[in-house]
Formats: sequence, C-alpha cells, structure tokens
Amino acid sequence: MKPKNYSENIIKVFKKDGFILSEPDVLLDSDYIIQRSGENFRKLMLTFEDDTGKNMCLRPDLTVASCIKYLKENSKTNSKIYYSGQAYRRSNRPKDKVVNDQLGIEILGSKNKSYDDLKVIKTITNSIKKIKIKNISTKVGDVSLFQRLLDSLNIPERWKMRLNRHFWRPKYFEDLLNRLETNSDVDPSIVELDKKKFLDMKTIDQNKEIANRKISEIISRFDRKIKDPRSFKENKKTVKIIREYLKINCPIVKLEKTLNIFILKNKLGANIFKDLSNLKNLSKIDSKTVFSTNFGRDIEYYTGLVFEIYNSSNKEIARGGRYDSLLKSLGSKRNISAVGAAINLNNLKR
Repeated sequence: MKPKNYSENIIKVFKKDGFILSEPDVLLDSDYIIQRSGENFRKLMLTFEDDTGKNMCLRPDLTVASCIKYLKENSKTNSKIYYSGQAYRRSNRPKDKVVNDQLGIEILGSKNKSYDDLKVIKTITNSIKKIKIKNISTKVGDVSLFQRLLDSLNIPERWKMRLNRHFWRPKYFEDLLNRLETNSDVDPSIVELDKKKFLDMKTIDQNKEIANRKISEIISRFDRKIKDPRSFKENKKTVKIIREYLKINCPIVKLEKTLNIFILKNKLGANIFKDLSNLKNLSKIDSKTVFSTNFGRDIEYYTGLVFEIYNSSNKEIARGGRYDSLLKSLGSKRNISAVGAAINLNNLKR
C-alpha cells in the first residue's frame, strides 16, 4: 500500500470515530516552548532567528503545536481533533529522520479520562489494522503510578520532589538513588549546625519576625529539616523498593495481580494502586499488550498513560499518552485534561 493510501485510510478511521481536522502552525516561538515545556525540547529543535531577531523553530512535536493552537483559539470545550503534517526534530543518531510525517489525534478538555484513554489507543490500533499492518505489538506504562508509589514511601519530602522531578532523566535518576541509598547527600556537620540554630532560636520570642517570618515559623521549618535525614537502613530499603518497582514488566491482564504481589512483599499500603480501570480497559483491545513501570520516561510532559505500538520488525509505528499538565505549562490558567497519539508514517512498512 502506498503512503498516500495509508494516509487516506487512516484519516477515514479518524473521521469515523468523530475526530475533526485541525492544522497547527508549522513555525513556533522556540523560547516560549522551552520556558513553558522544559529544556528537553531544546535539544530536539531546529531553530533560527526571524527578521525581527525573535527565536523561532519548526514544530518539534505536533502535540505541543496542537495545544498552542487550542489555547490561541480560547477553546473551553471538549475538542476531538486530528492532524496530518510533519514534525521536525534533531537527533544524534545518523539513522533517525529529521522530518517525520505524522497523522495524529488529540482529545482536549474532556473529563472522561478512562474512556478517552481507551478511545485514543483503540482508534490508533484500528487505523493500523485498516492499512493491513499485521503482527503489531503494544507496550504501555503509566507514569502517574510512580508518583503514587513515592507518596506511600517514608522518605523526606525533598527526596520525593527530587525523584519525581528527575524521573524523566534515567541516568541522573539512578545517581540520585545511589546517593539516597548511601546517605551521601547528608552532611553531618550541617545537621549539627541546624540543631544548634534550632536550640538557640527556641529561647527567642516566638512572635518576633525575621525577614517577614515569625520565629515560630522558622523553628517549625528547622524542626522538619533536622528530622529530615533518614537512617542508612531506611534509605537502603526505600531504594530497593523503587528499583524493584521499576523492573515490573508483565502482560496487561496480569497487571493488578503483579502489583498486589509487589505491595504485599514490600508491606506497602493496600490502596496505593487502587484504581487501575484505565489500564485494565486496554486489555479489551489486545490481551497481549505488555505493561512496564519503566516505560514512558523519555518525554517529560506525560502525566498518566503512555503507549507505543510496534510492527513485526519491532519498529515504532505509533505512540501517545496522557498529558494533563501540558496546556497549563503552555499558558492555561488551569490543568486541562488531554490525551493523544500519533502514527509515524515513515515507519509504516510491513
């Protein structure tokens, strides 16, 4: 089947499922994207200066471009859109293409998250079947589950924030785990100095203010900071749990059972992963779908479901996921529910 026929048949499925054509801008303000969506995009961008000296780029991602258009149009309703176009990305790998032809869909502003997740992956899967690509395989993850795990662990808040913030940088994340495991992040002399300041300030009038903060507030913070360092034994146990969690890889139909075994083994709260309906629904599409807790860590804006579909040669032909915080980072005053996916036309070979 020729590429043109691929596109025509895929678009027929998109339209049948209620998606309406949207055409996001090709040229975008690169500084705007970097400031609002993170430095990860900088290494992907093909940038240049326009006649006024403004930094511009060819869109590196059609999802981001679609969200920017959605905000420009001040849309406040549920939008089901599809797009057909090119994304332009730099790569350090010589085999990677700079120009990627894509067909994608997005559901923006809907409140029915579980249904929308299923709708997107089902529409993409049906599109691939429509063009007679056989023997496909699907891998899924859910990056929000890691946040739930962190919330359940008895570790300092600063460490929870660090691990969550750098979950998208696997190499640095592993360095953080090593530091947490060996307690090398804590300087004993600083802890002792904090204790001395804490005791000195307890003798001062608690209502007195320093830098617009009451002494009582400062003491409360010092108290938390002093108690913050955990024992080596606790840290080592915590790191072991995190590493074990990130090794979970199983068929989607066995996910709930696998997570329950993990919870019982590590004596964690029974309700950590209490609602898995959005993931269990995916087994309705293909029970052979594989779930991995370590999957989906390469794009920072994902907030929940992440998935990729591969052909028989194990080449990625589609990917997508949920990104409920992206629109806010791009300028919305609130988080807006969003999920989408794109098919890479360059890789559609049987």
